[in-house]
Amino acid sequence: MDPAPPTPLHPESRQSNFVESLTASHEKLLGYLLSLLGRWHDAQDVLQRASLVMWQKFDSFEPGTDFMAWASTICFYEAKNFQRLAARSPFSFSPELLETLSRERLADLPKQDRRMQALEHCLRGLPPEPRRLLEAAYSSHGGIAEMAGQINRAPRTLYNKLTHLRRLLAQCVLRRLEEENA
Repeated sequence: MDPAPPTPLHPESRQSNFVESLTASHEKLLGYLLSLLGRWHDAQDVLQRASLVMWQKFDSFEPGTDFMAWASTICFYEAKNFQRLAARSPFSFSPELLETLSRERLADLPKQDRRMQALEHCLRGLPPEPRRLLEAAYSSHGGIAEMAGQINRAPRTLYNKLTHLRRLLAQCVLRRLEEENA
């Protein structure tokens, strides 16, 4: 005897399910698109377009399957379309390179949560001033030169400090991940 087909979700439940799934995967999808497109604003624009496409196609999404895999496929094709239309961009990649980046990034996504937890741990271990500098550098999208002007520092000084902090954090994250694996 064949199992009964799954009961279709009520429209409000499907909407709620979509919003919950998209919200839970938003940061990962944005990071994925950033790795494909290279620019924060482009990644945000493409994610907005992809979210609209996901909403329009959500009826084709099979509840209980991997939302992230489904959503990242839509994001990939939206990024590819964006690259085709925005050939003026200095970060315009060939379709072959975009596909390679996509495959590598998708394979890397499951490890992202562990790395983010290790990074958060390492950030908490920094003294307040370097932590504020990192937060300012990554939360404002105006650029290092603009930030340097705001705090009356030479941009090269901030770049050097940020490079040093990034190295320290990378070493800390690697140590933390190795400790977890041991």
